[in-house]
Amino acid sequence: MTTDISFAELADRYVAAWNETDAAARRAAIARLWVPDGEHFVRTLQVKGYEALEQRITGSHEKNVRDGGFRFVAAGDAQFLHGAVMFHWHMVPAAGGPIAALGLEFLLLAEDGRIAVDYQFILPTPTA
Repeated sequence: MTTDISFAELADRYVAAWNETDAAARRAAIARLWVPDGEHFVRTLQVKGYEALEQRITGSHEKNVRDGGFRFVAAGDAQFLHGAVMFHWHMVPAAGGPIAALGLEFLLLAEDGRIAVDYQFILPTPTA
């Protein structure tokens, strides 16, 4: 497998795509991150390909970032093992405040270092 970026940078670019406000930049980020037939799985949804990925990410962006006032941040714990990358992310208020949601991404990478399969797990949020 070949990749020009660190796995921490991959995690940062991944969450940046979900935060991206410009639709054209979001589409470009998806093409840089995923292979053309890349898949994304979350408990209630499965999508495949750039168009479906764009719809999924745009929907989440509109609900959580644009309308909800949150942003996604990588937790800084990206790990690589035999073609797979795992990292946690947090959804936090853009203006600051406690974590509103937690997630775990488990990414299977293609030979070129882009995402072939993305498993997204939404985790329980700790209570204060």
